[in-house]
Formats: sequence, structure tokens, C-alpha cells
Amino acid sequence: MRVLARSLCWVTAHREGRLIGFVNVAWDGGLHAFLLDTAVHPDCARQGVGTALVEHAVRESARLGAGWLHVDHEPHLEGFYSRCGFSGTRAGLLRLR
Repeated sequence: MRVLARSLCWVTAHREGRLIGFVNVAWDGGLHAFLLDTAVHPDCARQGVGTALVEHAVRESARLGAGWLHVDHEPHLEGFYSRCGFSGTRAGLLRLR
């Protein structure tokens, strides 16, 4: 897949041989990486899977040389990402389509 080819890393979670979670870390080729597509199967929500995925992605991103890890998220996920160590920042957004 083209998107994964441009990733710094991606992390999966499995339970009983079944994929239950995923997160992709895109990379600009320099110091900045971007946490994308964090997803956990609804049957596994609120069991620490998302937190474990993000924590692993953070460690791998640092190990692979990223200096900053960014995440954009919906307002209802503020608490989740804050507990994962992210702080709020102001960012601009331009819709292209």
C-alpha cells in the first residue's frame, strides 16, 4: 500500500489471532512524524488497546529518529491523547477537496 510505504512505522494489536487495533505513523523524512488512523475494534474498546498502540508508536518513533510526533484528533478524543502524553497546540487546516 502506498500510504504504508511512506510510514515511519505502524503498530498492530492482535487477540486470539485476530486484528483488533492499528495505528500508522507517517513521516516527513525529517524530524516530524504524524500519528494517523488510530483504530480499535469496538468489541475491544476501553480495554487499554488504544493506549498500548499509541505508547508503542511513540517509543518506535523516537527510536527511529523522529523528534516530534503530531496528532490531529476530534475534540472528544482530547482526554485520550492527553493521557498518552500529547499536549494541545494550535494548527492550521486547509480543505483541499
